[in-house]
Amino acid sequence: MHLQVAERIRHNIKQGIYRVGEQLPQESLLSQCFNVNRHIIRRAIACLKSEGVLNTEPGRGIFVTKKPIIYPLGKRVRYNEILINQGLEPSFQLLKCIEIKADLLVANHLEILVGESVAWIERLMFANNVPISITSSYFPLDYFPNLLAYEAQMWSISRLLREIYGCDHLRRNTWISSRLVDADDAQLLHISTTSSILRVESINVDQHNHIIEYGITRFRGDQIELGLGSQCLSL
Repeated sequence: MHLQVAERIRHNIKQGIYRVGEQLPQESLLSQCFNVNRHIIRRAIACLKSEGVLNTEPGRGIFVTKKPIIYPLGKRVRYNEILINQGLEPSFQLLKCIEIKADLLVANHLEILVGESVAWIERLMFANNVPISITSSYFPLDYFPNLLAYEAQMWSISRLLREIYGCDHLRRNTWISSRLVDADDAQLLHISTTSSILRVESINVDQHNHIIEYGITRFRGDQIELGLGSQCLSL
Protein backbone atom coordinates (compact mmCIF):
# COMPACT_ATOMS: atom_id res chain seq x y z
CA MET A 1 0.00 0.00 0.00
CA HIS A 2 2.77 2.48 0.87
CA LEU A 3 4.32 1.99 -2.58
CA GLN A 4 1.02 2.97 -4.19
CA VAL A 5 0.88 6.10 -2.04
CA ALA A 6 4.49 6.90 -2.92
CA GLU A 7 3.63 6.61 -6.61
CA ARG A 8 0.67 8.95 -6.20
CA ILE A 9 2.85 11.51 -4.41
CA ARG A 10 5.43 11.16 -7.18
CA HIS A 11 2.68 11.72 -9.76
CA ASN A 12 1.48 14.83 -7.92
CA ILE A 13 5.02 16.20 -8.01
CA LYS A 14 5.27 15.61 -11.76
CA GLN A 15 1.93 17.35 -12.25
CA GLY A 16 3.07 20.35 -10.21
CA ILE A 17 0.55 19.80 -7.42
CA TYR A 18 3.50 19.54 -5.02
CA ARG A 19 6.10 21.93 -6.43
CA VAL A 20 9.85 21.51 -6.36
CA GLY A 21 11.33 23.22 -3.32
CA GLU A 22 7.97 23.53 -1.56
CA GLN A 23 6.91 21.88 1.67
CA LEU A 24 4.84 18.72 1.49
CA PRO A 25 1.45 18.85 3.28
CA GLN A 26 1.41 17.54 6.85
CA GLU A 27 0.94 13.84 7.52
CA SER A 28 -2.63 14.34 8.73
CA LEU A 29 -3.62 16.06 5.47
CA LEU A 30 -1.89 13.44 3.34
CA SER A 31 -3.61 10.72 5.33
CA GLN A 32 -6.99 12.28 4.58
CA CYS A 33 -6.11 12.94 0.94
CA PHE A 34 -5.07 9.36 0.23
CA ASN A 35 -7.49 7.75 2.70
CA VAL A 36 -4.80 5.75 4.50
CA ASN A 37 -3.37 5.80 8.01
CA ARG A 38 -0.32 7.82 9.00
CA HIS A 39 1.92 4.75 9.23
CA ILE A 40 1.50 4.16 5.50
CA ILE A 41 2.15 7.85 4.81
CA ARG A 42 5.39 7.67 6.81
CA ARG A 43 6.54 4.58 4.89
CA ALA A 44 5.70 6.22 1.56
CA ILE A 45 7.64 9.34 2.54
CA ALA A 46 10.61 7.25 3.72
CA CYS A 47 10.60 5.48 0.35
CA LEU A 48 10.63 8.78 -1.56
CA LYS A 49 13.34 10.21 0.70
CA SER A 50 15.55 7.20 -0.04
CA GLU A 51 15.13 7.97 -3.75
CA GLY A 52 16.00 11.63 -3.22
CA VAL A 53 12.54 12.80 -4.28
CA LEU A 54 11.84 14.28 -0.83
CA ASN A 55 14.12 15.64 1.88
CA THR A 56 13.71 16.69 5.50
CA GLU A 57 14.77 20.13 6.70
CA PRO A 58 15.15 20.00 10.51
CA GLY A 59 12.58 22.11 12.30
CA ARG A 60 10.75 22.93 9.08
CA GLY A 61 9.29 19.77 7.60
CA ILE A 62 9.47 17.63 4.48
CA PHE A 63 10.16 19.27 1.12
CA VAL A 64 10.13 18.26 -2.51
CA THR A 65 13.79 18.03 -3.44
CA LYS A 66 15.09 20.81 -5.61
CA LYS A 67 17.10 20.26 -8.75
CA PRO A 68 20.72 20.18 -7.55
CA ILE A 69 23.04 23.06 -8.25
CA ILE A 70 25.81 22.03 -10.63
CA TYR A 71 29.12 23.42 -9.39
CA PRO A 72 31.94 22.85 -11.89
CA LEU A 73 35.40 22.77 -10.39
CA GLY A 74 37.06 24.58 -13.24
CA LYS A 75 40.37 26.38 -13.54
CA ARG A 76 38.93 29.71 -12.41
CA VAL A 77 37.24 30.25 -9.05
CA ARG A 78 33.90 31.86 -9.99
CA TYR A 79 31.25 31.14 -7.35
CA ASN A 80 28.87 34.00 -8.12
CA GLU A 81 28.98 33.48 -11.89
CA ILE A 82 28.21 29.78 -11.52
CA LEU A 83 25.02 30.49 -9.56
CA ILE A 84 23.87 33.39 -11.75
CA ASN A 85 24.29 31.26 -14.87
CA GLN A 86 21.82 28.77 -13.35
CA GLY A 87 19.24 31.45 -12.61
CA LEU A 88 20.09 31.64 -8.92
CA GLU A 89 20.78 34.69 -6.76
CA PRO A 90 24.04 34.39 -4.79
CA SER A 91 24.53 36.05 -1.42
CA PHE A 92 26.71 35.51 1.62
CA GLN A 93 27.16 36.12 5.32
CA LEU A 94 30.65 36.97 6.52
CA LEU A 95 31.41 34.77 9.54
CA LYS A 96 35.10 35.57 10.08
CA CYS A 97 37.51 38.16 8.73
CA ILE A 98 40.51 38.16 11.06
CA GLU A 99 44.29 37.93 11.17
CA ILE A 100 45.79 34.75 12.64
CA LYS A 101 49.17 33.06 12.79
CA ALA A 102 49.56 30.17 10.37
CA ASP A 103 49.58 26.76 12.01
CA LEU A 104 51.47 23.84 10.49
CA LEU A 105 48.60 22.75 8.23
CA VAL A 106 47.94 26.20 6.78
CA ALA A 107 51.65 27.01 6.48
CA ASN A 108 52.35 23.80 4.58
CA HIS A 109 49.56 24.43 2.10
CA LEU A 110 50.50 28.08 1.55
CA GLU A 111 54.23 27.23 1.53
CA ILE A 112 54.99 29.82 4.20
CA LEU A 113 56.54 29.60 7.66
CA VAL A 114 54.57 28.55 10.72
CA GLY A 115 53.59 31.69 12.61
CA GLU A 116 53.40 33.99 9.59
CA SER A 117 50.35 36.23 9.44
CA VAL A 118 47.42 35.07 7.33
CA ALA A 119 43.91 36.34 6.75
CA TRP A 120 41.24 33.88 7.82
CA ILE A 121 38.04 34.62 5.90
CA GLU A 122 35.01 32.44 6.47
CA ARG A 123 31.75 32.91 4.57
CA LEU A 124 28.34 31.26 4.63
CA MET A 125 27.15 31.14 1.04
CA PHE A 126 23.52 31.20 -0.11
CA ALA A 127 21.62 30.47 -3.33
CA ASN A 128 18.19 32.13 -3.40
CA ASN A 129 18.52 32.67 0.36
CA VAL A 130 19.13 28.95 1.03
CA PRO A 131 22.47 28.16 2.72
CA ILE A 132 24.48 25.80 0.52
CA SER A 133 28.11 26.01 1.63
CA ILE A 134 30.65 27.34 4.10
CA THR A 135 34.07 28.39 2.85
CA SER A 136 37.13 28.93 5.03
CA SER A 137 39.92 30.72 3.16
CA TYR A 138 43.47 31.49 4.24
CA PHE A 139 45.52 34.16 2.44
CA PRO A 140 49.16 35.18 3.22
CA LEU A 141 49.07 38.77 4.41
CA ASP A 142 52.62 39.43 3.25
CA TYR A 143 51.28 38.94 -0.26
CA PHE A 144 48.01 40.78 0.33
CA PRO A 145 48.67 43.70 2.71
CA ASN A 146 45.54 45.33 4.13
CA LEU A 147 43.30 42.56 2.73
CA LEU A 148 41.16 42.58 5.87
CA ALA A 149 40.34 46.26 5.31
CA TYR A 150 38.21 45.29 2.30
CA GLU A 151 35.57 43.47 4.32
CA ALA A 152 32.72 45.10 2.38
CA GLN A 153 34.01 43.57 -0.87
CA MET A 154 34.26 39.99 0.37
CA TRP A 155 31.13 39.05 -1.61
CA SER A 156 33.46 38.29 -4.53
CA ILE A 157 36.99 37.51 -3.45
CA SER A 158 38.11 36.81 -7.03
CA ARG A 159 36.98 40.28 -8.09
CA LEU A 160 38.56 41.87 -5.01
CA LEU A 161 41.93 40.24 -5.71
CA ARG A 162 41.80 41.29 -9.36
CA GLU A 163 40.74 44.91 -8.80
CA ILE A 164 42.84 45.72 -5.73
CA TYR A 165 45.93 43.54 -6.20
CA GLY A 166 45.94 42.86 -9.95
CA CYS A 167 45.89 39.19 -9.07
CA ASP A 168 44.16 36.35 -10.92
CA HIS A 169 42.47 33.60 -8.88
CA LEU A 170 43.12 30.16 -10.35
CA ARG A 171 42.59 26.64 -9.05
CA ARG A 172 45.73 24.49 -8.94
CA ASN A 173 44.92 21.49 -6.74
CA THR A 174 41.65 20.16 -5.37
CA TRP A 175 40.82 17.28 -3.03
CA ILE A 176 37.25 16.07 -2.54
CA SER A 177 35.86 13.92 0.26
CA SER A 178 32.47 13.06 1.72
CA ARG A 179 31.84 13.05 5.46
CA LEU A 180 29.25 13.76 8.12
CA VAL A 181 28.72 17.41 8.89
CA ASP A 182 29.91 18.71 12.27
CA ALA A 183 27.44 20.31 14.68
CA ASP A 184 28.46 23.93 14.05
CA ASP A 185 28.27 23.63 10.27
CA ALA A 186 24.97 21.73 10.50
CA GLN A 187 23.39 24.63 12.36
CA LEU A 188 24.60 27.16 9.81
CA LEU A 189 23.58 25.05 6.82
CA HIS A 190 20.17 24.16 8.29
CA ILE A 191 20.74 20.41 8.04
CA SER A 192 20.78 17.61 10.59
CA THR A 193 23.99 16.30 12.14
CA THR A 194 23.38 12.98 10.35
CA SER A 195 23.67 14.68 6.94
CA SER A 196 26.62 14.27 4.61
CA ILE A 197 28.61 17.12 3.14
CA LEU A 198 31.04 17.36 0.26
CA ARG A 199 34.33 18.72 1.58
CA VAL A 200 36.50 20.41 -1.04
CA GLU A 201 40.05 21.47 -0.19
CA SER A 202 41.75 23.73 -2.71
CA ILE A 203 45.06 25.38 -3.32
CA ASN A 204 44.68 28.41 -5.55
CA VAL A 205 47.35 30.41 -7.34
CA ASP A 206 47.79 33.69 -9.21
CA GLN A 207 48.73 34.15 -12.86
CA HIS A 208 52.38 33.52 -11.94
CA ASN A 209 51.58 30.17 -10.29
CA HIS A 210 52.30 31.67 -6.86
CA ILE A 211 50.16 30.12 -4.10
CA ILE A 212 47.72 32.72 -2.81
CA GLU A 213 45.00 30.73 -1.02
CA TYR A 214 44.30 27.56 0.89
CA GLY A 215 40.55 26.96 1.07
CA ILE A 216 38.18 24.45 2.63
CA THR A 217 34.57 24.46 1.43
CA ARG A 218 31.80 22.33 2.94
CA PHE A 219 28.92 21.91 0.49
CA ARG A 220 25.49 20.58 1.40
CA GLY A 221 25.31 17.13 -0.16
CA ASP A 222 21.58 17.49 -0.86
CA GLN A 223 21.99 20.74 -2.80
CA ILE A 224 25.19 20.44 -4.83
CA GLU A 225 26.58 18.26 -7.60
CA LEU A 226 30.25 18.86 -8.31
CA GLY A 227 31.17 18.91 -11.99
CA LEU A 228 34.54 17.44 -12.91
CA GLY A 229 36.33 17.24 -16.23
CA SER A 230 39.73 16.77 -17.74
CA GLN A 231 40.48 20.47 -17.31
CA CYS A 232 38.70 20.92 -13.99
CA LEU A 233 41.08 19.84 -11.30
CA SER A 234 44.31 18.25 -10.29
CA LEU A 235 44.10 15.49 -7.69
